[in-house]
Amino acid sequence: MSTEQSSPVSPRKLRIFGLLAVVAAVLIVVTGIRAREDSEVKLREWTDSQAIPSVAVTLPDAKVLNAHLDLPGRLEAYYRAPIFARVSGYLKSWSADIGARVKAGQVIAEIEAPDLDQQLMQAKADLASQQASAKLSAVTLERRKTLIPSNFVSMQEIDERTADLSNKQAAVNSSQANVDRLEALAGYKKITAPFDGVVTARNTDVGALINAGGTQGPAMFVISDIKKLRVYVNVPQNYVPSIKIGAKAVITMPEYPNRTFSATVEASSQSVDVASGTTRMQLGLDNSSGELMPGGYANVQLTLAGDSVPLHIPASALIFDQNGLRVATVGSDDKVLFKKVTIARDLGRNIELSSGLSPDDRVIVTPPDGIANGDQVRVVGETGAPKPEKVSEKQDVKG
Repeated sequence: MSTEQSSPVSPRKLRIFGLLAVVAAVLIVVTGIRAREDSEVKLREWTDSQAIPSVAVTLPDAKVLNAHLDLPGRLEAYYRAPIFARVSGYLKSWSADIGARVKAGQVIAEIEAPDLDQQLMQAKADLASQQASAKLSAVTLERRKTLIPSNFVSMQEIDERTADLSNKQAAVNSSQANVDRLEALAGYKKITAPFDGVVTARNTDVGALINAGGTQGPAMFVISDIKKLRVYVNVPQNYVPSIKIGAKAVITMPEYPNRTFSATVEASSQSVDVASGTTRMQLGLDNSSGELMPGGYANVQLTLAGDSVPLHIPASALIFDQNGLRVATVGSDDKVLFKKVTIARDLGRNIELSSGLSPDDRVIVTPPDGIANGDQVRVVGETGAPKPEKVSEKQDVKG
Protein backbone atom coordinates (compact mmCIF):
# COMPACT_ATOMS: atom_id res chain seq x y z
CA MET A 1 0.00 0.00 0.00
CA SER A 2 1.48 3.37 -1.08
CA THR A 3 1.22 6.75 0.70
CA GLU A 4 0.31 9.93 -1.26
CA GLN A 5 2.70 12.82 -0.42
CA SER A 6 1.18 16.41 -0.25
CA SER A 7 2.83 19.30 -2.05
CA PRO A 8 4.36 22.01 0.23
CA VAL A 9 2.79 25.54 0.44
CA SER A 10 4.80 28.12 -1.37
CA PRO A 11 6.32 31.06 0.62
CA ARG A 12 4.57 33.55 -1.58
CA LYS A 13 1.15 32.32 -0.53
CA LEU A 14 2.20 32.43 3.08
CA ARG A 15 3.17 36.08 2.71
CA ILE A 16 -0.18 36.90 1.07
CA PHE A 17 -2.12 35.16 3.81
CA GLY A 18 -0.10 36.95 6.50
CA LEU A 19 -0.63 40.32 4.84
CA LEU A 20 -4.37 39.74 4.63
CA ALA A 21 -4.48 38.72 8.27
CA VAL A 22 -2.63 41.90 9.28
CA VAL A 23 -4.94 44.07 7.16
CA ALA A 24 -8.00 42.40 8.68
CA ALA A 25 -6.64 42.97 12.20
CA VAL A 26 -5.90 46.63 11.43
CA LEU A 27 -9.40 47.13 10.04
CA ILE A 28 -10.93 45.55 13.13
CA VAL A 29 -8.88 47.77 15.43
CA VAL A 30 -9.61 50.94 13.42
CA THR A 31 -13.32 50.11 13.26
CA GLY A 32 -13.44 49.59 17.03
CA ILE A 33 -11.62 52.87 17.69
CA ARG A 34 -13.91 54.79 15.34
CA ALA A 35 -16.99 53.21 16.93
CA ARG A 36 -15.75 54.15 20.40
CA GLU A 37 -14.96 57.70 19.30
CA ASP A 38 -18.39 58.07 17.71
CA SER A 39 -19.98 56.73 20.88
CA GLU A 40 -18.01 59.20 23.01
CA VAL A 41 -18.97 62.09 20.72
CA LYS A 42 -22.63 61.15 20.89
CA LEU A 43 -22.41 60.72 24.65
CA ARG A 44 -20.74 64.14 24.96
CA GLU A 45 -23.36 65.75 22.75
CA TRP A 46 -26.15 64.10 24.69
CA THR A 47 -24.59 65.19 27.99
CA ASP A 48 -24.17 68.75 26.75
CA SER A 49 -27.73 68.83 25.49
CA GLN A 50 -29.01 67.53 28.81
CA ALA A 51 -27.04 70.24 30.63
CA ILE A 52 -29.02 72.96 28.82
CA PRO A 53 -32.21 73.56 30.85
CA SER A 54 -35.53 73.28 29.10
CA VAL A 55 -37.95 76.09 29.80
CA ALA A 56 -41.51 76.93 28.89
CA VAL A 57 -42.10 80.49 27.74
CA THR A 58 -45.13 82.68 27.20
CA LEU A 59 -45.81 86.15 25.90
CA PRO A 60 -47.19 88.84 28.24
CA ASP A 61 -50.93 89.09 27.94
CA ALA A 62 -52.03 92.61 26.99
CA LYS A 63 -55.69 91.85 27.55
CA VAL A 64 -57.38 93.84 30.30
CA LEU A 65 -58.29 91.19 32.86
CA ASN A 66 -60.03 93.56 35.25
CA ALA A 67 -60.69 97.26 34.69
CA HIS A 68 -61.87 97.70 38.26
CA LEU A 69 -60.23 98.05 41.63
CA ASP A 70 -61.87 96.60 44.75
CA LEU A 71 -60.97 98.29 48.02
CA PRO A 72 -62.44 98.44 51.53
CA GLY A 73 -64.13 101.68 52.50
CA ARG A 74 -65.81 103.31 55.48
CA LEU A 75 -69.11 105.18 55.53
CA GLU A 76 -69.39 108.48 57.37
CA ALA A 77 -72.22 110.97 57.77
CA TYR A 78 -71.99 113.90 55.38
CA TYR A 79 -72.47 116.26 58.35
CA ARG A 80 -71.65 115.18 61.91
CA ALA A 81 -71.70 117.42 64.98
CA PRO A 82 -70.62 116.34 68.48
CA ILE A 83 -72.59 118.45 70.98
CA PHE A 84 -70.70 119.75 74.05
CA ALA A 85 -72.05 122.02 76.79
CA ARG A 86 -71.16 125.73 76.92
CA VAL A 87 -72.29 126.12 80.55
CA SER A 88 -71.58 124.11 83.68
CA GLY A 89 -74.33 122.57 85.77
CA TYR A 90 -76.50 119.49 85.97
CA LEU A 91 -78.57 117.93 83.21
CA LYS A 92 -82.17 118.83 83.98
CA SER A 93 -83.83 116.86 81.15
CA TRP A 94 -83.34 115.44 77.68
CA SER A 95 -85.93 114.76 74.97
CA ALA A 96 -84.10 112.98 72.13
CA ASP A 97 -82.61 109.50 72.42
CA ILE A 98 -80.41 107.64 69.93
CA GLY A 99 -82.10 107.10 66.58
CA ALA A 100 -84.43 110.06 67.03
CA ARG A 101 -84.81 112.37 64.07
CA VAL A 102 -84.47 116.04 65.04
CA LYS A 103 -84.95 119.37 63.29
CA ALA A 104 -82.58 122.33 63.27
CA GLY A 105 -83.12 124.42 66.44
CA GLN A 106 -85.07 121.70 68.24
CA VAL A 107 -84.35 121.56 72.00
CA ILE A 108 -82.97 118.13 72.84
CA ALA A 109 -81.77 118.75 76.44
CA GLU A 110 -81.74 121.40 79.18
CA ILE A 111 -79.08 122.16 81.78
CA GLU A 112 -79.76 123.50 85.26
CA ALA A 113 -77.06 126.09 86.09
CA PRO A 114 -77.80 127.86 89.42
CA ASP A 115 -74.35 129.44 89.56
CA LEU A 116 -74.89 131.06 86.18
CA ASP A 117 -78.34 132.27 87.23
CA GLN A 118 -76.89 133.95 90.30
CA GLN A 119 -74.12 135.57 88.27
CA LEU A 120 -76.72 136.95 85.87
CA MET A 121 -78.77 138.37 88.74
CA GLN A 122 -75.68 140.01 90.21
CA ALA A 123 -74.72 141.46 86.83
CA LYS A 124 -78.19 142.92 86.37
CA ALA A 125 -78.04 144.48 89.87
CA ASP A 126 -74.63 145.99 89.10
CA LEU A 127 -76.02 147.37 85.86
CA ALA A 128 -78.95 148.98 87.67
CA SER A 129 -76.55 150.55 90.20
CA GLN A 130 -74.31 151.91 87.44
CA GLN A 131 -77.30 153.29 85.57
CA ALA A 132 -78.54 155.07 88.71
CA SER A 133 -75.10 156.59 89.34
CA ALA A 134 -74.87 157.73 85.74
CA LYS A 135 -78.35 159.28 85.92
CA LEU A 136 -77.45 161.16 89.12
CA SER A 137 -74.21 162.39 87.58
CA ALA A 138 -76.08 163.66 84.52
CA VAL A 139 -78.67 165.52 86.66
CA THR A 140 -75.94 167.06 88.80
CA LEU A 141 -74.07 168.24 85.71
CA GLU A 142 -77.17 169.90 84.29
CA ARG A 143 -77.80 171.71 87.59
CA ARG A 144 -74.25 172.96 87.77
CA LYS A 145 -74.52 174.30 84.25
CA THR A 146 -77.52 176.47 85.24
CA LEU A 147 -75.31 178.20 87.82
CA ILE A 148 -72.63 179.28 85.39
CA PRO A 149 -74.18 182.72 84.60
CA SER A 150 -74.15 183.62 88.33
CA ASN A 151 -70.49 182.58 88.63
CA PHE A 152 -71.45 180.29 91.50
CA VAL A 153 -69.52 177.41 89.92
CA SER A 154 -66.28 177.41 88.01
CA MET A 155 -65.62 175.89 84.63
CA GLN A 156 -63.17 173.51 86.33
CA GLU A 157 -66.03 171.98 88.30
CA ILE A 158 -68.13 171.71 85.16
CA ASP A 159 -65.32 169.84 83.41
CA GLU A 160 -64.89 167.52 86.39
CA ARG A 161 -68.63 166.77 86.45
CA THR A 162 -68.58 166.09 82.69
CA ALA A 163 -65.68 163.64 83.06
CA ASP A 164 -67.45 161.93 85.96
CA LEU A 165 -70.56 161.48 83.82
CA SER A 166 -68.45 159.92 81.03
CA ASN A 167 -66.93 157.46 83.53
CA LYS A 168 -70.36 156.53 84.84
CA GLN A 169 -71.67 155.94 81.30
CA ALA A 170 -68.64 153.76 80.50
CA ALA A 171 -69.34 151.72 83.63
CA VAL A 172 -72.95 151.35 82.50
CA ASN A 173 -71.79 150.07 79.09
CA SER A 174 -69.43 147.59 80.76
CA SER A 175 -72.14 146.28 83.06
CA GLN A 176 -74.54 146.01 80.10
CA ALA A 177 -71.97 143.97 78.14
CA ASN A 178 -71.50 141.65 81.11
CA VAL A 179 -75.26 141.15 81.37
CA ASP A 180 -75.48 140.42 77.64
CA ARG A 181 -72.66 137.88 77.95
CA LEU A 182 -74.29 136.05 80.83
CA GLU A 183 -77.67 136.10 79.10
CA ALA A 184 -76.06 134.56 76.01
CA LEU A 185 -74.53 131.86 78.21
CA ALA A 186 -77.87 131.29 79.86
CA GLY A 187 -79.30 130.63 76.41
CA TYR A 188 -76.91 127.67 76.13
CA LYS A 189 -78.67 125.97 79.00
CA LYS A 190 -80.95 124.65 76.27
CA ILE A 191 -79.14 122.21 73.95
CA THR A 192 -80.48 122.48 70.40
CA ALA A 193 -79.85 120.52 67.21
CA PRO A 194 -77.60 122.41 64.74
CA PHE A 195 -79.23 120.88 61.65
CA ASP A 196 -81.79 118.29 60.58
CA GLY A 197 -80.47 114.84 61.32
CA VAL A 198 -80.45 111.79 63.54
CA VAL A 199 -79.15 111.45 67.11
CA THR A 200 -76.45 108.82 66.67
CA ALA A 201 -75.06 109.03 70.23
CA ARG A 202 -76.24 110.11 73.69
CA ASN A 203 -73.64 110.00 76.46
CA THR A 204 -75.44 111.74 79.32
CA ASP A 205 -78.50 111.39 81.52
CA VAL A 206 -80.62 113.37 83.97
CA GLY A 207 -78.60 114.58 86.95
CA ALA A 208 -75.22 114.16 85.28
CA LEU A 209 -72.62 116.81 86.08
CA ILE A 210 -71.93 118.93 83.03
CA ASN A 211 -68.64 120.78 82.58
CA ALA A 212 -68.51 123.71 80.19
CA GLY A 213 -66.36 123.06 77.14
CA GLY A 214 -65.58 119.52 78.25
CA THR A 215 -64.00 118.45 74.95
CA GLN A 216 -61.76 115.95 76.77
CA GLY A 217 -64.65 113.58 77.47
CA PRO A 218 -67.38 112.21 75.21
CA ALA A 219 -69.89 114.57 73.66
CA MET A 220 -73.32 114.84 75.25
CA PHE A 221 -74.97 114.09 71.92
CA VAL A 222 -73.85 113.41 68.36
CA ILE A 223 -76.11 114.65 65.56
CA SER A 224 -75.53 113.23 62.07
CA ASP A 225 -77.08 114.12 58.74
CA ILE A 226 -77.35 110.76 56.95
CA LYS A 227 -79.37 111.82 53.91
CA LYS A 228 -76.05 111.73 52.09
CA LEU A 229 -72.99 109.76 53.16
CA ARG A 230 -69.29 110.17 52.60
CA VAL A 231 -67.37 107.03 51.62
CA TYR A 232 -63.68 107.16 52.47
CA VAL A 233 -61.31 104.77 50.71
CA ASN A 234 -57.51 104.57 50.68
CA VAL A 235 -56.24 104.10 47.12
CA PRO A 236 -52.70 102.77 46.45
CA GLN A 237 -50.44 105.45 45.01
CA ASN A 238 -49.94 103.82 41.61
CA TYR A 239 -53.72 103.74 40.98
CA VAL A 240 -54.45 107.36 41.88
CA PRO A 241 -53.88 108.73 38.32
CA SER A 242 -56.39 106.16 36.99
CA ILE A 243 -59.21 107.36 39.26
CA LYS A 244 -60.67 110.67 38.12
CA ILE A 245 -62.87 113.09 40.04
CA GLY A 246 -66.45 112.41 39.00
CA ALA A 247 -65.80 108.72 38.28
CA LYS A 248 -68.53 106.29 39.24
CA ALA A 249 -68.11 103.54 41.81
CA VAL A 250 -70.19 100.58 42.90
CA ILE A 251 -70.72 100.06 46.63
CA THR A 252 -71.69 96.75 48.20
CA MET A 253 -72.60 96.29 51.85
CA PRO A 254 -72.46 93.10 53.94
CA GLU A 255 -75.98 93.74 55.25
CA TYR A 256 -77.32 93.91 51.68
CA PRO A 257 -75.47 91.07 49.88
CA ASN A 258 -77.72 91.13 46.80
CA ARG A 259 -77.78 94.89 46.25
CA THR A 260 -75.39 97.51 44.93
CA PHE A 261 -75.30 101.26 45.49
CA SER A 262 -73.89 103.92 43.18
CA ALA A 263 -71.38 106.51 44.41
CA THR A 264 -69.34 109.30 42.82
CA VAL A 265 -65.73 110.27 43.47
CA GLU A 266 -65.91 113.80 44.89
CA ALA A 267 -62.48 114.65 46.28
CA SER A 268 -58.93 113.45 46.78
CA SER A 269 -56.55 114.36 49.59
CA GLN A 270 -53.85 115.05 46.96
CA SER A 271 -51.25 113.57 49.30
CA VAL A 272 -49.77 110.16 50.03
CA ASP A 273 -49.78 108.72 53.53
CA VAL A 274 -46.18 107.80 54.36
CA ALA A 275 -47.18 104.85 56.54
CA SER A 276 -49.50 103.11 54.06
CA GLY A 277 -48.47 104.55 50.67
CA THR A 278 -52.10 105.36 49.87
CA THR A 279 -54.13 108.44 49.00
CA ARG A 280 -57.43 109.04 50.73
CA MET A 281 -60.38 109.65 48.43
CA GLN A 282 -63.90 110.74 49.24
CA LEU A 283 -67.02 109.49 47.46
CA GLY A 284 -70.55 110.81 47.78
CA LEU A 285 -73.34 108.29 48.32
CA ASP A 286 -77.04 109.15 48.30
CA ASN A 287 -78.85 107.77 51.34
CA SER A 288 -82.18 109.58 51.17
CA SER A 289 -83.95 106.34 52.08
CA GLY A 290 -81.87 106.06 55.28
CA GLU A 291 -81.00 102.40 54.67
CA LEU A 292 -77.25 102.78 55.14
CA MET A 293 -75.62 103.59 58.46
CA PRO A 294 -72.60 105.83 59.04
CA GLY A 295 -69.56 104.06 60.41
CA GLY A 296 -70.30 100.90 58.44
CA TYR A 297 -67.88 98.88 56.30
CA ALA A 298 -68.31 98.92 52.52
CA ASN A 299 -66.64 97.28 49.55
CA VAL A 300 -65.84 99.92 46.93
CA GLN A 301 -65.37 98.95 43.28
CA LEU A 302 -63.67 101.79 41.42
CA THR A 303 -63.48 102.03 37.65
CA LEU A 304 -59.92 102.53 36.40
CA ALA A 305 -59.29 104.87 33.48
CA GLY A 306 -55.96 103.98 31.87
CA ASP A 307 -54.23 105.42 28.82
CA SER A 308 -52.57 102.08 27.95
CA VAL A 309 -53.44 98.41 28.30
CA PRO A 310 -51.41 96.81 31.12
CA LEU A 311 -49.42 93.59 30.66
CA HIS A 312 -50.10 90.44 32.67
CA ILE A 313 -47.73 87.55 33.37
CA PRO A 314 -48.02 84.37 35.46
CA ALA A 315 -47.18 84.84 39.12
CA SER A 316 -44.71 81.94 38.87
CA ALA A 317 -42.52 83.98 36.49
CA LEU A 318 -41.50 86.48 39.18
CA ILE A 319 -38.03 86.25 40.73
CA PHE A 320 -37.24 88.18 43.90
CA ASP A 321 -33.64 88.16 45.14
CA GLN A 322 -30.89 90.56 46.16
CA ASN A 323 -31.18 92.22 42.74
CA GLY A 324 -34.83 93.12 43.30
CA LEU A 325 -37.96 92.01 41.50
CA ARG A 326 -37.13 90.57 38.08
CA VAL A 327 -38.47 88.41 35.26
CA ALA A 328 -36.40 85.97 33.18
CA THR A 329 -36.90 86.36 29.43
CA VAL A 330 -35.47 84.45 26.47
CA GLY A 331 -33.84 86.40 23.63
CA SER A 332 -33.76 85.54 19.95
CA ASP A 333 -30.52 83.59 20.54
CA ASP A 334 -32.25 81.44 23.20
CA LYS A 335 -30.20 83.03 25.98
CA VAL A 336 -31.59 84.24 29.29
CA LEU A 337 -32.02 87.97 29.84
CA PHE A 338 -33.29 89.28 33.19
CA LYS A 339 -35.49 92.39 33.27
CA LYS A 340 -36.58 94.39 36.30
CA VAL A 341 -40.35 94.88 36.55
CA THR A 342 -42.79 96.88 38.65
CA ILE A 343 -46.01 95.31 39.90
CA ALA A 344 -49.22 97.26 39.48
CA ARG A 345 -51.64 94.67 40.89
CA ASP A 346 -51.43 91.18 42.30
CA LEU A 347 -54.38 89.27 40.83
CA GLY A 348 -53.46 85.92 42.34
CA ARG A 349 -52.32 83.61 39.56
CA ASN A 350 -51.64 86.57 37.31
CA ILE A 351 -49.60 89.70 37.97
CA GLU A 352 -50.38 93.04 36.36
CA LEU A 353 -47.20 94.98 35.54
CA SER A 354 -46.84 98.72 35.29
CA SER A 355 -43.36 98.68 33.69
CA GLY A 356 -40.42 96.49 32.72
CA LEU A 357 -41.68 94.35 29.83
CA SER A 358 -42.83 94.74 26.25
CA PRO A 359 -45.57 92.67 24.59
CA ASP A 360 -43.06 90.68 22.47
CA ASP A 361 -40.84 89.54 25.38
CA ARG A 362 -40.70 85.78 25.81
CA VAL A 363 -41.13 85.23 29.54
CA ILE A 364 -39.98 82.02 31.25
CA VAL A 365 -43.04 80.73 33.05
CA THR A 366 -41.17 78.89 35.83
CA PRO A 367 -37.45 79.87 35.94
CA PRO A 368 -35.17 76.98 37.05
CA ASP A 369 -33.09 77.39 40.19
CA GLY A 370 -29.64 78.82 39.63
CA ILE A 371 -30.39 80.27 36.21
CA ALA A 372 -28.17 83.24 35.37
CA ASN A 373 -28.04 86.04 32.85
CA GLY A 374 -26.74 84.80 29.50
CA ASP A 375 -27.39 81.07 30.14
CA GLN A 376 -28.37 79.02 27.11
CA VAL A 377 -31.81 77.44 27.38
CA ARG A 378 -34.01 75.23 25.27
CA VAL A 379 -37.51 76.51 24.60
CA VAL A 380 -39.99 73.65 24.75
CA GLY A 381 -43.23 75.54 24.45
CA GLU A 382 -44.57 78.98 23.68
CA THR A 383 -48.09 80.35 24.00
CA GLY A 384 -49.62 83.68 23.20
CA ALA A 385 -51.43 83.99 26.52
CA PRO A 386 -50.13 83.07 29.96
CA LYS A 387 -51.62 79.93 31.50
CA PRO A 388 -49.66 79.61 34.70
CA GLU A 389 -51.83 76.99 36.27
CA LYS A 390 -51.37 74.51 33.37
CA VAL A 391 -47.70 75.18 32.86
CA SER A 392 -47.04 74.88 36.57
CA GLU A 393 -48.77 71.50 36.61
CA LYS A 394 -46.65 70.33 33.69
CA GLN A 395 -43.44 71.47 35.36
CA ASP A 396 -44.43 69.75 38.60
CA VAL A 397 -44.98 66.49 36.76
CA LYS A 398 -41.56 66.76 35.13
CA GLY A 399 -40.05 67.19 38.55
